[in-house]
Amino acid sequence: MEPDITFFAFAIPAVLFAGISKGGFGSGAAFAATPLLALILSPAQAIGFMLPLLMLMDVGALRPYWRRWNWPSAGVLIAGAVPGILLGAAIYRMTNPDLFRFLIGGVAIAFVLFKLAMAAGVLRRRDAPLGYGAGILAGAIAGLTSFIAHAGGPPVAVYLLSQRLEKTCFQATTVLVFWSINVLKFLPYTLLGFFSRQTLWADAVLMPVALFGVWAGVWLHRRLSERVFFALTYVFLLLTGSKLIFDAVT
Repeated sequence: MEPDITFFAFAIPAVLFAGISKGGFGSGAAFAATPLLALILSPAQAIGFMLPLLMLMDVGALRPYWRRWNWPSAGVLIAGAVPGILLGAAIYRMTNPDLFRFLIGGVAIAFVLFKLAMAAGVLRRRDAPLGYGAGILAGAIAGLTSFIAHAGGPPVAVYLLSQRLEKTCFQATTVLVFWSINVLKFLPYTLLGFFSRQTLWADAVLMPVALFGVWAGVWLHRRLSERVFFALTYVFLLLTGSKLIFDAVT
């Protein structure tokens, strides 16, 4: 990894976009930064570079939503995330970078298909809240996909949407869940060598961009339609996800 002009041309918009998602749009689209960075970095470098910044964004996003979360829902998801993270670490040790590129691209496209299915009514919110077992399963899937590509948003959203939380409580609970998941990922990422002197130096340089993105997300949370934000996200993810899958198989 060389933090040169090309790197920053990709990294600055990726980090800014992730911060906006973290600050105001449920964190689900924050993982779009990973497919973009995986176009120019190895999968391990891309997810290793993003984790410290995502953790910083989580801290920045916690304050405006402090104690406005639903703790029972968050606790179930966090408990389920632990085995998912451990499974992600095991998969990484047994695979090569091209499989991880394929997985990151596949998760990106699956995210878009999930959102489109929700919008079309193919998948619908349950009238009754999902129970404890479903919350554990959703947390485990979130832990796995978050480990692979910082992409735990869809399973967390499915579970939390079934709980019928109001908008700000939903956002606050999402922030708490992903803050916890990212803290849990830090040790296995360290042991697997995802961090380097270059990635940590780049993280330090881009800290102001990350914090500005969170602030902008909180501001836009009250002003911008989610439809506009996620429409742009879907197009972006389809393009980057398809490119990563093409690179992996060729």
